[in-house]
Amino acid sequence: MKTSQPTAATAYRAEEIFATQGRHGPLSVDGRLQDSRLQDSRLQIDVHTTLSPTAGLPHDVRHGLLAAQKTLPPKYFYDDRGAQLFDAICDLPEYYLTRTEQGLLQRVAAEIVALTQPSDVVELGSGAARKTRIVLDALNHNGHELTYLPMDVSEGMLRRAARALLRDYPQLRVHAVVADYERDWTLPPSARRRLALFLGSTIGNFTPAATAAFLAKVRRELAGGDHFLLGVDMVKPTAIIEAAYNDSQGLTAEFNRNILRVINHHLDADFDPERFTHVAFFNHAQSQIEMHLQACEAHHVTIRGLRERIAFAAGETIHTEISRKFTREAVEAMLGTAGFEMVRWYTPANNYFGLALARAQ
Repeated sequence: MKTSQPTAATAYRAEEIFATQGRHGPLSVDGRLQDSRLQDSRLQIDVHTTLSPTAGLPHDVRHGLLAAQKTLPPKYFYDDRGAQLFDAICDLPEYYLTRTEQGLLQRVAAEIVALTQPSDVVELGSGAARKTRIVLDALNHNGHELTYLPMDVSEGMLRRAARALLRDYPQLRVHAVVADYERDWTLPPSARRRLALFLGSTIGNFTPAATAAFLAKVRRELAGGDHFLLGVDMVKPTAIIEAAYNDSQGLTAEFNRNILRVINHHLDADFDPERFTHVAFFNHAQSQIEMHLQACEAHHVTIRGLRERIAFAAGETIHTEISRKFTREAVEAMLGTAGFEMVRWYTPANNYFGLALARAQ
């Protein structure tokens, strides 16, 4: 969404992607979720991590709040309340990103399928796989037999999404991977043709260095001739961009302040969210939205879980998220550097959003 990824090099937030983190079901002794209803020959789940989405919170909070420019990784927006707020943000009239990308994907999915002819569809940060269904529908209409390989940090979300997909697509197989795509991960080996998806403009939540590293990793995991579909938010009039992050109902402000409630809950802190004002603006030099929480007055916050007392000056900010905006030329250049050739570029009539279809060289 708005800026992220969540997840610090990787300041990122998945627009819709990380809204699924943290909702795990009951764990068995080996860290896997138990669900006897999913003992299905069409489902396989590889667990590459059993870490909680908040496992890195103590380190990230201490490191970020003791820095000269205080920062917090946007992935911590997303507890249950944060997820609900983000879902509501996606329906706001000012927040064009989700509906624009979905409408564009519905228009071009059939052509993408015809061009790529995949046997495997890979999705990084799959979440509930809502937009993925548009691609699966296009493949289903072509009579394709298909394996869907979603990757997400939440095994619980992967299992729930798989259950729904297997019910709705009888010919589909699901090979899910529980992993954080910001960290070390691998795809199951395959000689089949693959189409990898990274939607939601989540790439905009990465710094340029993190973007380069991520795209290079994706290229290494794909074979020559495989395809990659990347969603990006485009440069547009500043007023439109800033309105998307400063909605009239104040939902984005509450979403931004929710990160303080997450810290209070997990680290026994005493942040008063009402002592911070939501600030979001477009940084033209960096071509990115920046979200901050600005202290209304000088005060101290005690974080008992870290044994730290943090001073805030009046007007001092915590930088919580970025969301970079792109041009076609910038997208083509960063894909080319990573070893991809852009073969199709799709935008709606208003040029608000872009879908880049690239081939691994």
